[in-house]
Amino acid sequence: MYINRAIEKTILNYAKEWACITIYGARQVGKSTLVSYLFKDKFTRISMDDVELRSRAKSNPRNFLESYSLPLCIDEIQKAPELLEEIKKVIDSYKEKWLFENKPSELLFILTGSNQTDLKKHVGDTLAGRTAILNMSSLSHAEIYKYKGSSEFNPDINVLKEKKQMGVIKYRSRKEIFEDIFKGGMPEYIANDKDRNAFFSSYLQTYLEKDITGLIDPSNVPTFLRFMQYIALRTGCTIDYSDIASNIGISAITIKKWVNILVTSRIVFLLEPYAKNLSNRIIKTPKLCFLDTGLCAYLGRWPNAETLENGPLSGRFYETYVITEILKSFYNNGYDPELFGEKQIYFYRDRDKKEVDLIIETQEGIYPIEIKKGVSAIDGNKNFNVLKKFGKKVFPGLVIDSREKIFKINDEAYEIPIELIGL
Repeated sequence: MYINRAIEKTILNYAKEWACITIYGARQVGKSTLVSYLFKDKFTRISMDDVELRSRAKSNPRNFLESYSLPLCIDEIQKAPELLEEIKKVIDSYKEKWLFENKPSELLFILTGSNQTDLKKHVGDTLAGRTAILNMSSLSHAEIYKYKGSSEFNPDINVLKEKKQMGVIKYRSRKEIFEDIFKGGMPEYIANDKDRNAFFSSYLQTYLEKDITGLIDPSNVPTFLRFMQYIALRTGCTIDYSDIASNIGISAITIKKWVNILVTSRIVFLLEPYAKNLSNRIIKTPKLCFLDTGLCAYLGRWPNAETLENGPLSGRFYETYVITEILKSFYNNGYDPELFGEKQIYFYRDRDKKEVDLIIETQEGIYPIEIKKGVSAIDGNKNFNVLKKFGKKVFPGLVIDSREKIFKINDEAYEIPIELIGL
């Protein structure tokens, strides 16, 4: 069963304007399925996971491309970067033809990959200005619950009030939210109701065999898996490389390298601290968040949603879930907050232990956000006011929790339901 994706509209819009679209995201988030659904049999599809095809592509990229008709979809393109120069030549040739014939551009290539750094580097160097780049994640709760017209999360309380009045969201109890956190959003698992242990075990085996091979010594693969299991229990926490190294039994330098591998393969996301000009007062260590809470819960060996909800890490998982839901809403609408654009996300923590879970910074000012798994009005100004020292306008802050309705704490803070993310 196919689940419609919120990113579909963005891709179709880009298809009218670009000769190439590049989509990156972790394995099995649905990249290939999405392309097949949107473009049916209009595209020839090949994958560079195929060793024989990859060998041919790398040895003679020009002849390789000429053996396929356009338009063409190439999966795991980062494994054969030699193709990109030839793709560039094809695009430039067609663009010149369209210009002289006064014709609109057509979509010639769709490239997908699961290694963000390699893909961005190669594509950025070779196809700059010739391809649109999109990040794709696992399913958001808005996609799972089939909400129509999901949009990029806007922290403006007036916008959120308008969306709440639309009445399209389904309220979830905290128990139901943790059931969704426990499941995660991997499309094949959600859509086909597969056995959880079998699915994630197969997922990890494929990831270790196809994505990790060549990046680390094969003898270290079991240790790498143990490292993944350990940091799954640290989701939502700032990274202490030395602590992780001492517990795993390898160097802190290796831990940094391995964290970077997880970042580039879209398994985790690093939320950077908000520093600006007060760097001497800010803890500079980033916060690590798994991009799929289902995979994180599996790695952490949580047996069920109830145990997770009542366990000591429930707050961290809830926070991770909220942050990644906001990220997914950005990605689905063609925006990547990791790029230095009009909107950035951070967290704040200083040496006085004042903390703000999430900050969305725009050109107009700062939107502070607290994340609470329970439902209880708090003093919203307690931590939000600390951000005024940065000299930017601080908009009314949000406390995202399991509440059913929007609740005004005071003039500078509101509690809002978690369901408003992605609408």
